[in-house]
Amino acid sequence: MRIARFSIDGNVAFGAVEGDSPDDLVIDIIKGIPFGDFELSGTKVPLAADRDNRVRLLPPVLPNKVVAFGRNYAEHAAELGNEVPDAPFAFFKPSTSVIGDGDPIVYPSFSQEVHHEAELAVVIGRMCREVPRERVADVILGYTCANDVTARDVQKREKQWARAKGFDSSCPLGPWVETGIDLKRAQDLGIQCTVNGEQRQLGSTAQMTHSIEDLIVNITEAMTLLPGDVVLTGTPAGVGPLNVGDEVAVTIEGIGTLTNKVIKRG
Repeated sequence: MRIARFSIDGNVAFGAVEGDSPDDLVIDIIKGIPFGDFELSGTKVPLAADRDNRVRLLPPVLPNKVVAFGRNYAEHAAELGNEVPDAPFAFFKPSTSVIGDGDPIVYPSFSQEVHHEAELAVVIGRMCREVPRERVADVILGYTCANDVTARDVQKREKQWARAKGFDSSCPLGPWVETGIDLKRAQDLGIQCTVNGEQRQLGSTAQMTHSIEDLIVNITEAMTLLPGDVVLTGTPAGVGPLNVGDEVAVTIEGIGTLTNKVIKRG
């Protein structure tokens, strides 16, 4: 099931996205929330054909925290002159960095070198801590596309990543959460990033150094994850610059495409 969070006439709801092509997508409004028991209402609203702008996709979740893992693809680590860490290497992006499909990435005023980073995002479905490896699948609601937008010059200059990876609009997520992918399949998905239609990144989640199980076990040893929290799993090689006016798209096999345009602040 593809679960979207959306607004209709200013009211926010969750729904199940139905349809096989971009031109015939509809949302069946959910009674309840996807982190507990829910049912489909049978009330359906068009998504693609909404010419009156009544329906708009929002970030598929509003996470309490986004836990991201760096240098989890060997070729990406090498392209930036870094070594692959022996253990998962975590950092955080604040909830205020999260935007949805179609929302603008606002180029930060304190950077002159902003990069795209296409990533598989894991959406947590239940409160969990100290998750054993064999139970990791039980705490996952589903998966979505992410772009770990990074002010690369600031990251290099400041040696820590709070501003470089945490600025407003630096965490596009979407377009929805796909719940129909099991854990094994999630670790063998094609992942691609294009900028203005030109391919920049092309890889597979099978290239991750540390598996999804590794990442969830690692972070929940230290802290509690809440329903709706997001775990970013790293990016394949091919990261590169974004400029004002660019349109960047992250596509992950079996999930969909997350598209955002870069705009100038102000």
